[in-house]
Amino acid sequence: MSLNIKELTKKAVEVRKGIIEAVYSGQSGHPGGSLSVADILTVLYFHELKVDEKNPKWEERDRMVLSKGHCSPALYSCLAHRGFFPVEDLKTFRKIDSYLQGHPDMKKIPGVDMTTGSLGQGLSAAVGMAIAGKMDEKHYRVYCILGDGEIEEGQIWEAAMSAKKYKLDNLCVIVDNNNLQIDGTIEEVMSPYPIDDKFRSFGFEIIKIDGHNIQEIIDAFDVAKNIKDRPVCIIAKTIKGKGISYMENQVGWHGKAPNEEQYKLAMEELV
Repeated sequence: MSLNIKELTKKAVEVRKGIIEAVYSGQSGHPGGSLSVADILTVLYFHELKVDEKNPKWEERDRMVLSKGHCSPALYSCLAHRGFFPVEDLKTFRKIDSYLQGHPDMKKIPGVDMTTGSLGQGLSAAVGMAIAGKMDEKHYRVYCILGDGEIEEGQIWEAAMSAKKYKLDNLCVIVDNNNLQIDGTIEEVMSPYPIDDKFRSFGFEIIKIDGHNIQEIIDAFDVAKNIKDRPVCIIAKTIKGKGISYMENQVGWHGKAPNEEQYKLAMEELV
């Protein structure tokens, strides 16, 4: 599937509506970071990734690891709208008997390539997938989305060293740089800046983009595919809560659900 920019822009709105629907229905979840990464995930699932919703375990598929697994509403919304499971199921999010739990589960959810949620571990899994692809002489690519607060975890940098050592040019890391984590700005908590210089020093090719500009996202993935002998890190500048006026850049919306009035306002704004 490869939608054009106009279609992707409309699809991103649908994805955001799915995020709000899920978090409101479950009265629990993480809307802020889900909304910040929505455009990136939309481009991945409706333009970039080689996947088959009718055959989720297709061996030749591209792999996508949402390392910031608490932002599962964004992933679930993309998977649902892509056809991996019914969109209506988003309303079961975080319900006790639902397969759509707060963090992605690869054993229960079609289209999920890695169970995530314990922050800092997703890149290690993605590196392993990329190494396996090289060893098996497969042509799939591996994408890994990290939160900017998440890269405060030391395991991220161990994995980054491995990615360079094994020349994983089939690996593309995306940092969702919305500058906020649960306790405040990332500078206040444990600053990972300068993010670009850090990943560059670990041997990554760096691409910097506006994470809400569909054309820039597409172009970045196109450039990444042509980089040889080293991994790529796309640093996407984003806005936490993007698309919902009262959530944008508000750290309080890291992990709480809207009430009925807030839900209605959000859905009205998403047009």
